[in-house]
Amino acid sequence: MYARRRRVYFLLMGGCLVLFVSAWTFVRLLSVEAAVAMCVVAMVIPPVAAMIANRRGPDDRWWDDPSGDPKSDEWWDELDGKRRHED
Repeated sequence: MYARRRRVYFLLMGGCLVLFVSAWTFVRLLSVEAAVAMCVVAMVIPPVAAMIANRRGPDDRWWDDPSGDPKSDEWWDELDGKRRHED
């Protein structure tokens, strides 16, 4: 899962760089408005890429999942004010 998210992140960021660099190297010679529009699109891509890269996958452990160490889980439950689930 992590590898797929990382690959998508780098593809999106690579596309962002291609848009930005191509907008101001040769597209601006044809149309400044198109170059500005390409930069606006490139500006939106990094936050989307970050959301995709930080998304929780179905196999990822979440921050509040039990760790498997009973002593540690009991300690965190006490700090969070949770009742410990008896198995």
